[in-house]
Amino acid sequence: MNYDDDGVDGGAGDDVVAPVALSEDRAFEAALRPRTLEEVVGQDRVREQLSLVLEAAVARGATPDHVLLSGPPGLGKTTLAMIVAHQLGAALRITSGPAIQHAGDLAAIISGIGEGDVLFIDEIHRMSRPAEELLYMAMEDFRVDVVVGKGPGATAIPLEIPPFTVVGATTRAGLLPGPLRDRFGFTAQLDYYSADDLHRIVTRSAGLLGVEVTDDGGREIAGRSRGTPRIANRLLRRVRDYAQVRTGGVVDRSAARAALDLYEVDEIGLDRLDRAVLRALCQSFGGGPVGASTLAVAVGEERETVEEIAEPFLVRLGFLARTPRGRVATPAAWAHLGLTPPAGGQLLLDDDPT
Repeated sequence: MNYDDDGVDGGAGDDVVAPVALSEDRAFEAALRPRTLEEVVGQDRVREQLSLVLEAAVARGATPDHVLLSGPPGLGKTTLAMIVAHQLGAALRITSGPAIQHAGDLAAIISGIGEGDVLFIDEIHRMSRPAEELLYMAMEDFRVDVVVGKGPGATAIPLEIPPFTVVGATTRAGLLPGPLRDRFGFTAQLDYYSADDLHRIVTRSAGLLGVEVTDDGGREIAGRSRGTPRIANRLLRRVRDYAQVRTGGVVDRSAARAALDLYEVDEIGLDRLDRAVLRALCQSFGGGPVGASTLAVAVGEERETVEEIAEPFLVRLGFLARTPRGRVATPAAWAHLGLTPPAGGQLLLDDDPT
């Protein structure tokens, strides 16, 4: 499989197809990505299912069904898309939903696709509606209708395209329209990783980066990584920096703890924002209920930041609940902060419609 230097196959529509970023973090992420399904740690059921889909298609000499990967950020959706292309020996083209705001944007990409290529659309739930409707036809019939002109004189010109595979990634599968979901032949839900799997990932990444990590040092990093490989690799790099400067380069448990405390990541993975949300909720608002917008103002962040970055992890830990009246701190949150909850507090655990 031949790629350009940025790892993305070139061609028409490159003004819409985003190249892989060359920042330091992205460069490290690219270096640490598994290349095959056998190298992937964790997600055993998804790996087995996806392997069957790909192996069967290769045996038939056919293009695999379209693949939808769903799950929280940082669990490996982009990595799996790259592996799909690698396993098929196909060219990979990468774009994202926010970059496709017009049907013409998508038509420009699809018109340059070769037979058997893999088109990866990240954040596919954020595509515009006109582009979605064009994608329906491209995925099902392998053709698109390009509209030339406007008004009564507009003409639709059918454009045949060779069979290809769409790999879509989404963090919010519920926002995908039914007709789009139905066109994916295989849907995978990625789950958070166990501490043991994250330990294996940290150990593998340390080897690739040339970092000496002891077993207990790797487990300390894994335990604070929020079940997410991307966070584990990021914390490993920060601990590596600390160890290189202050402890002779070896990442043991003591170095990992000192480094992560310095970077304000506590023993269960809460960071500065998480703790600020909990403290505001408990100390400023008596444990709630309080609206999301008010809570965001109290910690000096945008509402979207609190809802999308902090809340999912706090809810998963059982520290915060969304109720019809607002956000509420659970007894576990008070205990983690070392505070005593007010007497007679009532917790309503219905989903918050907002």
